[in-house]
Amino acid sequence: MSHMTQRRAAVLVAGSWGTALATVLADNGYDVHIWSRNEEQVNEINEHHTNKRFLQEAVLPHNLKATTDMEEAITGAELVLFVATSASMREVARKASPYITESMLIIHATKGFETGTLKRMTTVLAEELKTDPTRLVVLSGPSHAEEVVRRQPTTVVVAAENMEAAEQAQDALITQSFRVYTNPDAIGVEVAGAIKNIIALGAGLTDGLGFGDNAKSALITRGLSEITRLGMAMGANPLTFSGLAGVGDLIVTCTSTLSRNWRAGSMLAKGKSLDTVLAEMGMVVEGVRTTSAAHELSQTYGVVMPITEQLYKVLFEGKEPRKAAVDLMGRGRKHEMEDIAPIQ
Repeated sequence: MSHMTQRRAAVLVAGSWGTALATVLADNGYDVHIWSRNEEQVNEINEHHTNKRFLQEAVLPHNLKATTDMEEAITGAELVLFVATSASMREVARKASPYITESMLIIHATKGFETGTLKRMTTVLAEELKTDPTRLVVLSGPSHAEEVVRRQPTTVVVAAENMEAAEQAQDALITQSFRVYTNPDAIGVEVAGAIKNIIALGAGLTDGLGFGDNAKSALITRGLSEITRLGMAMGANPLTFSGLAGVGDLIVTCTSTLSRNWRAGSMLAKGKSLDTVLAEMGMVVEGVRTTSAAHELSQTYGVVMPITEQLYKVLFEGKEPRKAAVDLMGRGRKHEMEDIAPIQ
């Protein structure tokens, strides 16, 4: 590829994670166009090189431009990175679709399932972009936007069945502070990225109730087997879950106050209603939607997911958080390995 012309990349949309990843691409010499439907935000990024609502402290690179015009954002890009919320992914992909060409590398970095259809994000993208799903790349791993944008060391994984596509994504995104590994298991990486948000809500809840570190570490460990069981039922490779997208992301999301899902869980534990929590956070908490999707998936695939089930009751059936946590810790006796082995 000739470096005589500036390589272009498009990022859709300009939330905290999209902006952080746009910065990574800009650091790698891409001319980056980030799309947002919010004109004020676009002007702020272009004039002040900040995106204060989502990343208060960050100063954005000058080769990162924002636009409300989807055609302008995508035309001429060799790489298009989707970072819309799981609820708006289909709509954003549909809007982008007329400007996407076969030669563009398509990556997404969204953790969640589509509400209603329970489809993974690569499926939603493949349908809307009318493209081969094996070429779509998913980016996941332990990565707070706030740290990535400050260029603190971060390691992620990019996964696609088509390893050539995964390697192209790796080349595009790897920098000195942003390390990128490849993995052929897109299903596993997507399932891990989505479900860990539920476990993080649970971790926030047990922390908010003052249960301590022992309880939280048990929750994370049991949570990992829950993720693995569902992932395997959906066709994932179990080894993926002990990697960055699984254990890695689970640790960062369950143990950090930067995690929105952890914060939401901790607020619920203090007796705030779900509506109040979401209004106070003012940002999408993916774990809430994912809890309802995973609850349904566990029934579809016949997989036992006790943490998901208790959180579902807290979020959508008004169960008292302390009662849910006690019920979770007090389940019947089991052999540890029973839970880890796939349920036949």
